[in-house]
Amino acid sequence: MDTSFLKNLGLQKTNAGTWTGQKSSDSKTYLSSYSPVDGKKIGSVSVTTKKEYEKVVNSALKAFETWREMPAPKRGEIVRQYGENLRKYKEPLGKLVSYEMGKSLQEGLGEVQEMIDICDFAVGLSRQLYGLTMHSERPKHRMYEQWHPLGIVGIISAFNFPVAVWSWNAMIAIVCGDVCIWKASEKHRFVR
Repeated sequence: MDTSFLKNLGLQKTNAGTWTGQKSSDSKTYLSSYSPVDGKKIGSVSVTTKKEYEKVVNSALKAFETWREMPAPKRGEIVRQYGENLRKYKEPLGKLVSYEMGKSLQEGLGEVQEMIDICDFAVGLSRQLYGLTMHSERPKHRMYEQWHPLGIVGIISAFNFPVAVWSWNAMIAIVCGDVCIWKASEKHRFVR
């Protein structure tokens, strides 16, 4: 099988498994992924150590201080840019999902399309975080509800839907002002 799409995505033989959005780290302990399509090794990703995890959490907490203050439509603009990049790389990403999971190419492309679709949905949502206003029995008094970011959202992907399910959670959390930590499932059935 032609695996040139791996290079188009910037994947190497070994890849850092911990990334904070600004820098990555590599524990030098790896999990390898093999394709069920042809049994060949796709590549390896480093396992996140406890120390690396603590750095990720601290980085996320710091990022949350800034991110929660950004207006939701501006957060939506960043999610829109994610969607544009997914559109740009839809074919190689779909091939990767297909090759790594043993799904048909149409299923792999469909999973990437779900990511694109949820980005589009989240962009619209970023301008619709409404709150109700309610009358009160007190004179000259009104009550209203307002959305507030929660903090860090942890997302664990299912092995059989490695990216679509992540995006369903992450893109909504991002426009709502939360930051996300994403962890792939350890139940990936093709890791030897």
